[in-house]
Amino acid sequence: MSRERISRTRIKLCGLTAPEQVMLAAELGADAIGLVFYGPSPRYIETEAASRLAASCPPFLSLTGLFVNPAVAEVEAVLDKVPLDCLQFHGDESDDFCRQFRRPWIKAVRMRPEMNVEQVLTQWPGARGLLLDAWHPEHPGGTGLTFDWRLIPDAWRHRIILAGGLTPDNVGNAIQQVSPWGVDVSGGIEAGKGKKDSALMAAFVAAVREEDNRHD
Repeated sequence: MSRERISRTRIKLCGLTAPEQVMLAAELGADAIGLVFYGPSPRYIETEAASRLAASCPPFLSLTGLFVNPAVAEVEAVLDKVPLDCLQFHGDESDDFCRQFRRPWIKAVRMRPEMNVEQVLTQWPGARGLLLDAWHPEHPGGTGLTFDWRLIPDAWRHRIILAGGLTPDNVGNAIQQVSPWGVDVSGGIEAGKGKKDSALMAAFVAAVREEDNRHD
């Protein structure tokens, strides 16, 4: 079945922790970066450090903050110090919970093979987008695992940010199959857990743009 392609796939590079990574993301032409406010993650960044990193962001680079089942006060404390453009929720947060912060937000959905995808995706009508990630029983994201992209309904692609095990080697194929609005990567641009690699960052962005250009 043919599908209308998105003209330009948006790119989010997630789990950045240093100003030089932010500047590289901007220079490469990424649309957004992600800061992880989840303590157990190897990409966790403290609020004060995130505030300094946000100050280094050039114009038009969207800043997203990632949370996992946070307390309301936890999100508000970050927002008091970090000028986030978008919130990203990776836990069991409800639509009502996510809406209350009066910021655009994204809901991550971990794709179980047996789930009714259409039914699940309708649970967050207030979300600006839905980030589809691989299921893991112990980790809410950043596992490096992929899922069956055929589970994604065609009608949802304009709201979908594809994540889960993407790398410079497979992201072109992922865009071919899914034609998502955007792609999100963290582990696939790392030399080790939480250690971003500039060459992999550049290769990932180049692979996305190469696939986009094939259909211009």
